[in-house]
Amino acid sequence: MIFVGTAGFSYPDWKGVVYPVDVKKRYGHELSYLAQYFDCCEINSSFYGHIRPEIAKLWGRKVHEANPNFVFTAKLHRSFTHSPLAVSEPTSAATIRPDSEDAHRAREGLDALASTGKLAALLMQFPVSFKNTSLNREYLETLLRQFYEFPCAIEVRHESWNSAETLNSFAESGVAFCNIDQPQIGRSLRPTEHVTARVGYVRLHGRNYNEWFDSDNRNDRYDYLYQHGELEAWAERIRRIAESAGKTIVIANNHPDGKAAVNALELKSMLTGKKVKSPETLTLSYPQIRDFVEADTLLSFGKG
Repeated sequence: MIFVGTAGFSYPDWKGVVYPVDVKKRYGHELSYLAQYFDCCEINSSFYGHIRPEIAKLWGRKVHEANPNFVFTAKLHRSFTHSPLAVSEPTSAATIRPDSEDAHRAREGLDALASTGKLAALLMQFPVSFKNTSLNREYLETLLRQFYEFPCAIEVRHESWNSAETLNSFAESGVAFCNIDQPQIGRSLRPTEHVTARVGYVRLHGRNYNEWFDSDNRNDRYDYLYQHGELEAWAERIRRIAESAGKTIVIANNHPDGKAAVNALELKSMLTGKKVKSPETLTLSYPQIRDFVEADTLLSFGKG
């Protein structure tokens, strides 16, 4: 049970690359198109703004029509995981400040998504400044109790969390440890393959060292296309994770210019041992993906 997909689905630079330019006119919604090729999608917009219940239900309907096995994960709103001044001050339990309405509004959207049967996990994503301290561990326990009704995964980016104590605590709480790929700078978390819950979780952020901590645009840090050998190493880890997890979620977060879609399809092919369907526009934009794409897909637009 390995589900491979992308972080987010609505980016202006995906038009003409991942999607046909007229995707909404032809397919009604981007998700109706995306679900034909991928197994899951991590909702990215919920980090910046709470999901409206009616939108959550619409998303559930759209993907079910295209792919009944498709699932979502959703990021918890940043008010619970980041300091409001995260760019200039470290994030910790002392600086995270959700307001009185955030819990209600977050749960409202998550409940609606869960009601569609499509919510595989709620991702709580913390920055590298969120370190393994007693105060922060207590905060995580409180946060998990606050959202106890959802299957949860926690992403921590500082190496101090990579400990037996953390893994035991996560396992006792039934929360998934999110295994990540990111530039190795200072005490950034190294690649892991931990399974602490029924859900295994992997996120690939890319390895854009030059832009990771020094980018003018927050999206620039994720502008990275994984090479075949880099993905093969992760495919091996993912297989081992899947041996212990009931469901394994694999998310490519290197979204600029559709690179996440390219690498997600490559990984899907590696993990299944089969060629995969690819959007025509994506294969035209990234010819290197042709080795992983079904022959009839290539022939359909004269590239076989």
